[in-house]
Amino acid sequence: MLTEVLTRVAVVVGIMLPISIALFIGRERLETTFTEWRTRLRISGPVLVVLGIALVLNRMMRRSDPDIGFHMTSAIRDIEGEFILIFQRVANSYLTEYFAWIYVYGYTYLLIFPAVAYFVLSDTRMFRRLLTAYTLNYGLGLALYLLVIAYGPRNILAGELETVLYDHNPEYQHLTREVNRATNVFPSLHTSLAATVGIFAYLSRDEYLWWFPVAVVLAVSVIISTMYLGIHWAIDVVAGLALAALCVWLSDVIVGRWSLSASVDRLTGSDKTDGSDSR
Repeated sequence: MLTEVLTRVAVVVGIMLPISIALFIGRERLETTFTEWRTRLRISGPVLVVLGIALVLNRMMRRSDPDIGFHMTSAIRDIEGEFILIFQRVANSYLTEYFAWIYVYGYTYLLIFPAVAYFVLSDTRMFRRLLTAYTLNYGLGLALYLLVIAYGPRNILAGELETVLYDHNPEYQHLTREVNRATNVFPSLHTSLAATVGIFAYLSRDEYLWWFPVAVVLAVSVIISTMYLGIHWAIDVVAGLALAALCVWLSDVIVGRWSLSASVDRLTGSDKTDGSDSR
């Protein structure tokens, strides 16, 4: 079943990516990327390696299931009360199918396409910032998961929720079990990563004007889906939004501000004297 779900995700995202590339990126940027991709990879290599290490460590720690944090389910429930049940008032089969699709397929696409879009920009800074922000989200998120042990609404309010993801789409359990644990709720990484992409879409709106509204709609849908489907508390979502803002800010602090052209000059040994700004 896991293979079947992964195949479906790959097919859906594989269809959406070429369409998005044609709509948002264009032929000219692709042609430039074809001639410069080696240099861009060389410049971005350290960030890619660090992100890969973060993903591996994240997977290892989640599989080890350490119990070293504070059990906070009751505290979160007491603070939040019955807020999460507000989504049951508007729930219907169409919304449930939409948010289930968004939670799995839309979220995956939302994380992958920006990486492609920023890689084809001649200045690699935005690409490196995005990957750095992803790394920080996973790293800080994992640290908080270790410190805060809590179960989501689907485990605590199962009898009161009619839109639990696994009740309507049980096959998705095979996928989420590979990347998550039942106690990984604070903060919501779906929220933090989706919000991160939304913020970057705003920052890059000069380069990708029409991607910005699409990214915002998808990001907001992902965030709502985490509560509508009973996966996260509203407190988890608020924490995820705060984490996203922090990671985007830190990515700007951490990543150096040099352009591809300036890096190429250093790699090739050439020296520009025209006074152009290479950031």
